[in-house]
Amino acid sequence: MTEPSSSSTGMRRKPRQARSQERVNRILDVAEALFIAEGYTATTTNAIATHAKVPIGSLYQFFPDKAAILKALAVRYGELLHQRLSILDNLELAKLPLPAYVDQLIDISDQFFSEHPGYYAIFMEVQGTIPELEEIEEAADALLIQDFATSLSRRRLDPADCEAIAFVLVKAIGTLLWLSLSQEKVFRQRLVIETKRLTLSYLQSYIQID
Repeated sequence: MTEPSSSSTGMRRKPRQARSQERVNRILDVAEALFIAEGYTATTTNAIATHAKVPIGSLYQFFPDKAAILKALAVRYGELLHQRLSILDNLELAKLPLPAYVDQLIDISDQFFSEHPGYYAIFMEVQGTIPELEEIEEAADALLIQDFATSLSRRRLDPADCEAIAFVLVKAIGTLLWLSLSQEKVFRQRLVIETKRLTLSYLQSYIQID
């Protein structure tokens, strides 16, 4: 896995020491909370520094502006989701019966969105206004597609099919679960079930169930 550069994460420089990393994490945690509570537009770097209890100069050592903090948050969200879903590349889990595999895939993704409400709340506000976020999202999707293709290859599928199927899965599941976040709880749960149904039906057209 290629480590993102400072420019791709929005950071001015990457922390080298544990103390600096802890400070960056605190800045990101506070920014996330403020973006959710106050909105991205209304939040200032001064407010972030104050709530994070760091000098504003220290914040600017790592982040040139508020948009850079947002981009770093986007990268962190992508990395967290990738870490969650990497469990599906475990040799044993990759050989789960197809219905169980689909349940794991959708449940892990849905749980991630539930545990990180900022992912939806923040990016709905800034959608289409910061082009770099689309690049970060595409890079995160590309990594997930690669991982899914590897996982699917364990089911003796043609490599070309694995890549195409993985692309469809990442884009379709991501879009459906993203749209479900704006719905009432009961209907959102129904959409999660329907996403599982759609995914399983699609995979069954390629993979024979023993």
